[in-house]
Amino acid sequence: MKRDYYELPQAGKGMKFLWSCAGGDRYLLERSTYSDQVKYMCLGGIVLATGVMAGIAGGYAFYTIFEPRGSAIENPIDIVTVVESLFFGFIWGLMIYNIDRFIVTSTGKGDGTEAITIGELKSALPRIIMGMIIAMTISKPVEIRMFKTEIDIKLREKQIEQQAQYIKKIEANFKGELEKKDKEIRKIEGDLFSKIERHKELEKQYIEEARIITVGPRAKAIKEQMDKVEREIQNVERNPDYIRLKNEKNKILRRLELALMDSNKVADNLDGLLERIKIAHEVAGFWISLFITLLFMAIELTPIFFKLMLTKTTYDYLAENRDELLKANQGIEVKYDYYTDKEGVEKHLTVNHEAERILLEKIMVTEIQKELTKYAVEKYKEREKSKIDNNLDSYIKTIDNNGENA
Repeated sequence: MKRDYYELPQAGKGMKFLWSCAGGDRYLLERSTYSDQVKYMCLGGIVLATGVMAGIAGGYAFYTIFEPRGSAIENPIDIVTVVESLFFGFIWGLMIYNIDRFIVTSTGKGDGTEAITIGELKSALPRIIMGMIIAMTISKPVEIRMFKTEIDIKLREKQIEQQAQYIKKIEANFKGELEKKDKEIRKIEGDLFSKIERHKELEKQYIEEARIITVGPRAKAIKEQMDKVEREIQNVERNPDYIRLKNEKNKILRRLELALMDSNKVADNLDGLLERIKIAHEVAGFWISLFITLLFMAIELTPIFFKLMLTKTTYDYLAENRDELLKANQGIEVKYDYYTDKEGVEKHLTVNHEAERILLEKIMVTEIQKELTKYAVEKYKEREKSKIDNNLDSYIKTIDNNGENA
């Protein structure tokens, strides 16, 4: 029927999609007022935006957790991790979107007034808690992305401190071993160095003698002493204990070098999601971090409180009429506030007329079958009695034959 007094504008595909996001009934909304259509479009927009933000935040958090570790400032983008993060973010966004959609759809309008009562808050409390948790999971990754530059600088400083502490600790661990080997080596090298110094002095004397005069007896004697000292030096250098100690010291130095090479890796590992969240709190401060979280909580919880504050509109009456028509069509009757339970709460009584009709039919059919069976047994009994009255011997023989055949 055409309405001359009110003409609804044609709803576009975008508006219908947002209705679906809010869990609205498209059939009823197309027959409701424009204000109802806008309300559900806004609700759907919030739900969709929350899902998109959750997907972005989840993907960024996934990338932060699984990206290759490196310098906080000079860390290149890893394409494989980006692809994985996009996939995870899409799945995470869909999950949060559906949870949000369920929360908004399952939240009723309370008592149909704009005031939010204590009873309405109690009934909506589980949904409010779920919404707060979702808001916190979205806000933290967004927060660390907002302060990424400051976090990277602060994190790099911590990485350098971590590297310095690691190097200091490693050097302290190897210091005892190296000092022990050096002490043993010095015992041997003490004699070795004195011989080397003696060899240098003799060499100097020999050069002076040979330069002033020709090689004479004195120069030859110095040369013999030089050769003797050189042989002694070679004997010390070829000493098995000295060679063993030098090799052991070199092995310790190689181990120290390898351990120090891991210092960069140890420092780079200080780049997890938890560490970035901690630094974000340090950089942003308590109040800014709190306000960001509260902002996302407001976005997340707005649809819940919005629905609690909504008054009944044409859409709600149409929804009630739809439900009553469906119940009537299925033979379901609800007697509202029919009885009071033990706690004094008024309860509805649901009468399933169609189910009762089918049950009554089944009962009547069963009763009829019982009566017919009883009647058939009586008729059978009368017939058998008639056979006995007419010819008892023949009936007995029939019974005996049946018994033998069995």
